Amino acid sequence: MIWLTWRQFRGQALIALAALAALTIFLVALGLRIRSTYDANVTDCVASCSLSSAREVMEDAYFETLLLSGFLVVLVPAIIGAFWGAPLVAREVETGTHRLVWNQSVTRTRWLAVKLGFVALAGIALAGALSLLLTWAASPYDKLIGGRFDPLLFPTRNIVPLAYAAFAVTAGIVIGLLTRRTIPAMAITLAVFAALQILVPTTIRPHLRPPVTETVAFTADTKVSEFSAGTDGISISGYGNAVPGSWMLSGRVPLLDADGKQVARGQINDCFKGDIRRDMACVAQKNLHFTVKYQPASRYWTFQWLEFGTYLLLGGLLAGFAFWRIRRGLS
Repeated sequence: MIWLTWRQFRGQALIALAALAALTIFLVALGLRIRSTYDANVTDCVASCSLSSAREVMEDAYFETLLLSGFLVVLVPAIIGAFWGAPLVAREVETGTHRLVWNQSVTRTRWLAVKLGFVALAGIALAGALSLLLTWAASPYDKLIGGRFDPLLFPTRNIVPLAYAAFAVTAGIVIGLLTRRTIPAMAITLAVFAALQILVPTTIRPHLRPPVTETVAFTADTKVSEFSAGTDGISISGYGNAVPGSWMLSGRVPLLDADGKQVARGQINDCFKGDIRRDMACVAQKNLHFTVKYQPASRYWTFQWLEFGTYLLLGGLLAGFAFWRIRRGLS
């Protein structure tokens, strides 16, 4: 049964291996370039260099490349689910070959177990290899820039892509079992995976652990994208570096003075002269602060394991449903 599965799957496996080889060469070369840039701007930097300028250099050089590479890592589990998982049962049912296959000496549950196990392990290995390569390549960048919780970065690093692949395969199989049509099953699998990649970071992941609430002093290094003047006073947004490496969950927040009252426009208007660094230094001298909610950087691996376990659990439940459904028979 394993030999037969390999015979049926070897074309897709060879294509995947060729793609993995090409991406390995690209990511290794990218990782070496990133390390060279990091050494030049951080490790071997003289006293006159600053971390802020090093961050700017790294972001300008590698942000878009790493973003596209991460998109590929997240796309791989979706492709695995749609092109490997969805046709696994749907194609057999659609062509009618399941009547022959499931009436041989191999039971339908054993047939599904071997097929699912083979494809799932291959998908997990492929997603894991790409995730490992990208995590290694981007590690100096991530160390310097921070932001590992970023919704565009978190699903592309370390262990969560492995769980995505396992879930995508089982989801594709179940959708194929229910639709019994290959093309619709593939399309629905892609849509479900894409929907989860939007839903999880926006509504589920932020609440896996209770956020920390903290009062932060406004300093000259606080990066603020916007000062908003409302009826109650000044509010700020875009203060992502207020707690380095953390995941900010609060949006626009009021800027408060030493007495805890919201700052009025007139209190800081005289600071804005057009030079952003001097403007921020001027505002910082007024002893201001603001309150934020965030997930600390120390919880990164906790969130990785929680999301990893959640997707594995969902995949396991879907696999259980697939075995239950296939034992009932398909007319």
